[in-house]
Amino acid sequence: MAATRSSEFGDLVQIKKQLISITAQCKERGLVHSVKWASELAFSLDPLPLNEIPPAPELTEEDARDLDALCLAKSYFDLKEYDRAAYFLRGCRSQKAYFLYMYSRYLSGEKKKDDETVDSLGPLEKGQVRNEALRELRVELSKKHSAGELDGFALYLYGVVLRKLDLLKEAVEIFVAATHALPLHWGSWLELCNLITNIEMLKSLSLPECWVRDFFMAHMFTELQMIKEALQKYQSLMEAGFAKSTYIISQIAVAYHNIRDIDQALYLFNELREQDPFRIENMDTFSNLLYVRSMKPELSYLAHNLVEIDKYRVETCCVIGNYYSLRSQHEKAALYFQRALKLNPRCLGAWTLMGHEYMEMKNTSAAIQAYRPNDSRMLVALGECYEKLSQQVEAKKCYWRAYSVGDVERMALLKLAKLHEQLNEFDDAAQCYIIYIQDIFSCGEQLEHAEVSTALRYLGQYYFKNKLYDEASLCAQRCCDYNDAREEGKALLRQISAVREQGEPSSTDLSVPCVFNPLSNNTTPVRRVSPLDLSSVTP
Repeated sequence: MAATRSSEFGDLVQIKKQLISITAQCKERGLVHSVKWASELAFSLDPLPLNEIPPAPELTEEDARDLDALCLAKSYFDLKEYDRAAYFLRGCRSQKAYFLYMYSRYLSGEKKKDDETVDSLGPLEKGQVRNEALRELRVELSKKHSAGELDGFALYLYGVVLRKLDLLKEAVEIFVAATHALPLHWGSWLELCNLITNIEMLKSLSLPECWVRDFFMAHMFTELQMIKEALQKYQSLMEAGFAKSTYIISQIAVAYHNIRDIDQALYLFNELREQDPFRIENMDTFSNLLYVRSMKPELSYLAHNLVEIDKYRVETCCVIGNYYSLRSQHEKAALYFQRALKLNPRCLGAWTLMGHEYMEMKNTSAAIQAYRPNDSRMLVALGECYEKLSQQVEAKKCYWRAYSVGDVERMALLKLAKLHEQLNEFDDAAQCYIIYIQDIFSCGEQLEHAEVSTALRYLGQYYFKNKLYDEASLCAQRCCDYNDAREEGKALLRQISAVREQGEPSSTDLSVPCVFNPLSNNTTPVRRVSPLDLSSVTP
């Protein structure tokens, strides 16, 4: 990968102006994390004189018409009254108002999902809670996208919706488009980081030539454990003018932690604390280093300090857990790691640390559960981690195990199917989709579950390519029952009709039977399934 292109960083004044501009745009749209990232970078650069401060962009006619509604809605949005904000933005035509309208609906769904999760009585109910707004948002954004009416911010939101629906291939394409449409918006780049699983995938993407790309590449190298390349990239960024950036310092500290250079990592975290004493991000990583070095006074101070700042953050709970563990108070340590997991069940570090505490308490069975939990959500999360590390065989095992123990979110088979798709294991992908659809139909959820149409689309094309036209036709007909798959279903029915008119017979090739063979990967067991019978199903 190329080093930082110095010419792009030659005019730091221009970069500062761009950061100020994108900060204002993100703030207007409620994108708080992107505001924070851009603001931190801007703060690390020298202040601009008054005559260099970029002016606010001129309003369009549509902006002017929507101004009052937008101001009112944003006030409600800031108070987290998302449904109220969306209500007053109905019918607005400007790009800014449209984004806030759709984003309010998305966040409303997320808030309701979180509220239901808190109110749920057990893990089964929690796993079945979904953001009910996602499918409707996808349909509406898809239409706008097809018409070329989405700006960079709306493309970002469309990508988020696709990712939440686990349509990862489509999400990557949309996020790449978003970076081209609005290269300065860090949110799109960061979402892309979370979907790239290996260096080959990274190299295959056509990304815009922009200075933000260097920050993205440095972040990607860290995620892919290419620490040498990450450190070189961050060093180049500091030399280019970002030496005071707390964001870069924190990223370098994490990189040194990952290669176990404890002294250098401790030095950088202490420097970070001096510059940003109320920071909570990454402090759990800092506490791991203090724990390894048995630095009790420092770890005690950090724990007490974070409790004063925000005791309900995942990082704070992990720091307190490490503090009690270092004091050999393992019951208390396990309790705080459990609290961290209640706040974020996908925090794999907390699961591992909790396992250590159970081992210290001689509770081997509990430790095994923590190290290799049978919670399907954790197994899916572990599979996702293996995918990021390009360990596809291990990822397949995790997804299948998640399905076998009772997949409460009904996502494991979908992830397994999509992994098989990526590896061009088309028969195996089809079999996973078949089991998934049969499971969904058997419990009467076909209208509610967002991914049924994804499975039907794949199976329709799969059967068509293998000349099993009756099966393909059934899948295509069922696609027509779903808004997001209706057009593809109709198109496939037309294709089937055309080949039948030409007199081409259906295949009798036994290598693609209706009763699929077990998955080709012998590490991923699967039960035999009956033919996919959709004829009796009435969604």
